[in-house]
Amino acid sequence: MAVLSRFELFIAGRYLRAKRKQAVISIITVISIVGVAAGVMALVIALAINNGFRNTLQRNLLGATAHVSILEKEPGSGIADWRRIAGKLPGIPHVATVNPGLYGTVMFSGPMRSSGGVIKGIPSEGTPSQEVLLHLKQGSFDGLKRQGRAPGIILGARLAENIGMRMNDVVTVISPQGELTPYGARPAYLPFRVVGIYESGFYDLDSAWAFTSLQAAQRALSVGDVVNTIELKLDDIYQAPEVAAAADKAIPPALSATTWMEQNRQLRNALRMERVVTVITIGLIQLVAALNILITLVMMVMEKYRDIAILMSMGTRREQIRRIFVYQGVLIGAVGAAIGLIGGYSLCFLAERYRWVRLDEQVYSLSYVPFEPQWLDAIWIGAAAILVSLLATLYPARSATRIAPVEALRYE
Repeated sequence: MAVLSRFELFIAGRYLRAKRKQAVISIITVISIVGVAAGVMALVIALAINNGFRNTLQRNLLGATAHVSILEKEPGSGIADWRRIAGKLPGIPHVATVNPGLYGTVMFSGPMRSSGGVIKGIPSEGTPSQEVLLHLKQGSFDGLKRQGRAPGIILGARLAENIGMRMNDVVTVISPQGELTPYGARPAYLPFRVVGIYESGFYDLDSAWAFTSLQAAQRALSVGDVVNTIELKLDDIYQAPEVAAAADKAIPPALSATTWMEQNRQLRNALRMERVVTVITIGLIQLVAALNILITLVMMVMEKYRDIAILMSMGTRREQIRRIFVYQGVLIGAVGAAIGLIGGYSLCFLAERYRWVRLDEQVYSLSYVPFEPQWLDAIWIGAAAILVSLLATLYPARSATRIAPVEALRYE
């Protein structure tokens, strides 16, 4: 059987390499290989972009937000007994850390201009719950321990650039909640010392968020010893639904646990739908390549009918004739898939390393298009290309087996 397979593969290879009287068949064969390669390359690049956007946005979002957040169902005066509640949560499986947080909308005023944003108070002791604060662009997380008249604050890189802040400068935080006076509420103006600058790569965070100690945030927002979120970091982010369900049983009815998946559902659904549409759209290129293979093999059967008749008269079975043309289509698909995979992954590597495609951060939240190809995609993309090529060979291969040797050689 192995000898017979080598014979059929040898004939198929000779037919693809041989010079033919009808040069158009050779041209269509090359076009078929190019079509398969183009489809595979386009699909690799498109999926790499989709993976890049999804993974980058997910990393950036999870770098500044929690995997599971305990929030009030109805916004009120905050979570007053947060210490007691937080003490119940570390025992839940997969929970790595539990940290309170307090955030609110404020105005940041610098020497150049003012800009609106969000100030978030976090514990200044221990390891920060936000991953973006572990690798600051400038400064140190320990600077948040600074108290006094001008407590420490860590600004996003774009926010610091917009308002003209540098390390150790004093930024004025204007809180609209302010303080009550006999004439009504008035905004509170509080000085903060810039002790760090972070850059996550996610524009929405870098341009609007600042972090300070929990006590400083409570003073800036004019609230008591309360928080408005209790954040849970997990050792496995995909266990968030199970952890949220367990947390709901341990917290008061006025609170609810939400996951990072729920908070970013619209974005995740949009990226998932984009992936499906990409596969369907670019899959049409593979169908065009399959039609080219079909045309190539049909014309080859018409050109080689005398050769087929001679082979059959010498004892070649019809199953072997069928496999010769099936192997031709598979060879075209395999060569095209190999070229497409090599080209696609090479372009993705270069585009990611040198950041070929730049973006407007204010529109897309990222400064460049990320390319993150996955090797698992190469397996099913290559297999799909070869399968489509194989299906395109079925009709011409069957037609080749219907040739009658006597009729084909009668006038030779």
